[in-house]
Amino acid sequence: MKYRSEIDGLRAVAVVPVILFHAGFGAFSGGYVGVDVFFVISGYLITVILLSEIEAGTFSIARFYERRARRILPALSVVMLACLPFAWLWMIPDQLKEFGQSVTAVVFFVSNFLFWKEEGSYFAAAAELKPLLHTWSLAVEEQYYLFAPLTLAALWRFGRRRLFWMVVGVAVLSLLATEWGWRYAPRANFYLPQFRIWELLAGSICGFLATSHAPRASNGLSALGLGMILFAIFAFDEATPFPSLYALVPVVGAALVVLFAHKGTFVARVLSARVLVGLGLISYSAYLWHQPLFAFARIRSLVEPAPALMMALAVLSIGLAYLSWRYVEQPFRRRPVPLLPGRRELFRASAVVGGLFAVVGFAMSFSGGFPGRLAGVAPGSYADTLLASFRRSSLKLDCAPVPPGENRAPLCAVFTPEHPKLRILIIGDSHAGSILPAFAGVGRDNAVYQMALASCPPINRTTLHRAIFDIGVCEQASRDQLQAARDGHFDVVVLAARWSVYAGRERGRSFALGPEGDPFFPSLATSRATFSSHLAATVQDYRALGAAVVLIDQVPEHPVVPRKVIEQAVLLDLDHGSGPAQFEKAVEESSTTVEADGKLQGFATAELDKLRGEKVWVLSFDELFAHGGRYLWGDRNGAFYIDGDHLSPYGAALVEPAMTAAFTTIAEELKPSGSTPPLP
Repeated sequence: MKYRSEIDGLRAVAVVPVILFHAGFGAFSGGYVGVDVFFVISGYLITVILLSEIEAGTFSIARFYERRARRILPALSVVMLACLPFAWLWMIPDQLKEFGQSVTAVVFFVSNFLFWKEEGSYFAAAAELKPLLHTWSLAVEEQYYLFAPLTLAALWRFGRRRLFWMVVGVAVLSLLATEWGWRYAPRANFYLPQFRIWELLAGSICGFLATSHAPRASNGLSALGLGMILFAIFAFDEATPFPSLYALVPVVGAALVVLFAHKGTFVARVLSARVLVGLGLISYSAYLWHQPLFAFARIRSLVEPAPALMMALAVLSIGLAYLSWRYVEQPFRRRPVPLLPGRRELFRASAVVGGLFAVVGFAMSFSGGFPGRLAGVAPGSYADTLLASFRRSSLKLDCAPVPPGENRAPLCAVFTPEHPKLRILIIGDSHAGSILPAFAGVGRDNAVYQMALASCPPINRTTLHRAIFDIGVCEQASRDQLQAARDGHFDVVVLAARWSVYAGRERGRSFALGPEGDPFFPSLATSRATFSSHLAATVQDYRALGAAVVLIDQVPEHPVVPRKVIEQAVLLDLDHGSGPAQFEKAVEESSTTVEADGKLQGFATAELDKLRGEKVWVLSFDELFAHGGRYLWGDRNGAFYIDGDHLSPYGAALVEPAMTAAFTTIAEELKPSGSTPPLP
């Protein structure tokens, strides 16, 4: 196969934006499309090689896989080996466990399936902390390499022309699948091969064309192709549905460059520039190195590193790429081969090294990330103070029994003073449970009961749509809650929930409210309209029973998991020197902004506020967490949250004085004539 320097230049155009996108530089908001360009190049090169060998009668599946092993495995093994000590030193148990799973998945080239099954999208903040996240694309390519040569060889008897149209047909079906996938299964659409194969097959189509009636060089078409790639790099962003028909822009652009940017064209001269060709030659190693460098930098610093550091690491990835290309890739590929010259020795060594990595990965995974690395925290130390914020509340719940096998909200007595001024029933989802400790002061003078069921909103006459939740469970819970309020003659019913989720969100519809009998996820407009009308109706249901209603606004929601940041601080030994100050800085920089939380919760909060009226109060505690334009998730004494949106006992204690004062005012306004007997 004739060497084309412009293809190496195109590799550089693909890898540099990927690196700068992962480094966090907003100008390259669509830099992730570089992976799609790589897919086209890989499909093209592999198809040209396979077709040439099949037509010449020299095709050998063993030789094909030997070439793949020499190309892929040596540099990948070096990068994975380099990751291990930093993972051990800097990763908290949960992270190390997930890292171990990814190590094992990489060995078997199924990391795309692993990341598909994990929570969160490729663009989520948590994904930036995964050193091997980028191997998903290697897995997709290897899955293609596993089937492409066998398929081409097996179907060659049908003739080149028919085989070409088979490839085109499969590519079209895969492209159409992405249009379904980004709407209904976005994670699967991003990671799984059936949604990506069309991009590799686009390169295969180019390979068929190039080895039959090679298209003439074209300045116009090649320039259009390069322009399409650059447009996608700078115009696309995380909100662009991807892959989808939008992916045609970089994929068709890459295909046009491959087909028409031959020697003599302007694009070929640009792409054949020495610096671009050099970057293209080391692009595979550069792709391997950049993500671990960025991920470990983010883990080590607790917060997003400074742009200058990320740029330095981007440059370092290029330097390491040259070294691994020069001293790892080339020795295994150069002819005559100086390292592992025989095919049998190569496959045997690959199996041994892969087996060792798999063992290490299994150990990290099944040990839970070796949590003993966090043991030995001295009592009373700064680390001990941080971790103490997660210790469970001392509340004792006396709950009515729930029949075996029934997922229903139990009625729990929380505070039962002898002569209560008010009888209060708290209903809702898991947020109603996490805020209970904040009622400690209220419970000194008032009887407090709770009925909560995780993931079920305290909203009557609605259907909750959730892929892993049984339709009907939440309706039964709401009926139970309404009946309990009726039977118990409660003075006040408190509604607490993660309102913003049930009201619908612009992206990530894991929950949604829809009309009775609607079997599909409703639109955002439908979900919000249903939320508004049914919440208002629910308030009226409880008011009709004679109870006052208190709506508790959702506390601010954060993009990080506080426990992980705290464990990271412990692992990095911040007990000394500027540890507390560094931790406070990490808390502030990783906390949500007032503006971001307003966008997330603004609609739900506005709907709650509309319901204020006679014997209907809305309580918000956002200001307790506000500091410098952000809502903090903790301070130097610990975390106010156990995750991104549920209060910890420490956070509930922060809310308690304001909660007590609010209910003192409510009790004064209600002025009950006397206490009612306790529930049987």
